[in-house]
Amino acid sequence: METKPHAALPLPSAAIGFRPEFLDFRRGIRVGNLADHERITRILKLALEARYQQGFVTERWGRGVFWRWIAFLPRANREAKPLSSHVSFGCAKFFISVETEEKLFQCGLQIERGYVKAPRSFRACQLRPDWDWHRLLKGLRPGSPLERELRRLILREGFGLHAGSWETEIAQFSKANFPGVAKLRRLLAAAPQTQWAGFQLFYPMTEGEVRSATGLDLVESMLAVFREVTPLMNLVMQIELPEPTQED
Repeated sequence: METKPHAALPLPSAAIGFRPEFLDFRRGIRVGNLADHERITRILKLALEARYQQGFVTERWGRGVFWRWIAFLPRANREAKPLSSHVSFGCAKFFISVETEEKLFQCGLQIERGYVKAPRSFRACQLRPDWDWHRLLKGLRPGSPLERELRRLILREGFGLHAGSWETEIAQFSKANFPGVAKLRRLLAAAPQTQWAGFQLFYPMTEGEVRSATGLDLVESMLAVFREVTPLMNLVMQIELPEPTQED
């Protein structure tokens, strides 16, 4: 994917203190013991809110100084859900993650199904009728706008895809083995009901690529990826984010 050098930033470029080593391929994304101008959660949240002129909610997986996964979702989309306005599981979201086993940094779009039959202790994670997951499955049909966006991002821009259950061996796709939307829909629909399932569309970066970039380069790349997946995100949400111009 060709990144753009003019992604919207919340602070003057010289004031952004994020550094490549904050993406630690053994421990995760460093968020603790940093100044505000160094913390990627604050930098990206402010940038997204400036770009789209609305509030975003930050979610994360991890604890302490290093987190493995961080996500940002439009607050208005969550509030629009009549049954699930109090949880974020049903919302499409931008995400970043460090995969310590694969040694990859991933940045993109995530849509969760959660459980169809949730364990008693995870009732809030059970799929509800107002989750964005349903619009994703409905849109996965030949000739649809969602198919056009998937083919553009995977076949032309080099994005990867994780799909299905996250508790067993999740299916992984790229330009080399993209199965088409009909097979993808069947795969997602067949994910075991008692297991957590989801859909991640992401742009991958190796440890070497991260280390060879500057902190500002990485922030701009993350925002460029979010811009690229915005049209697809709009196809599955109850609200619509304004698609940014090349200057945003």
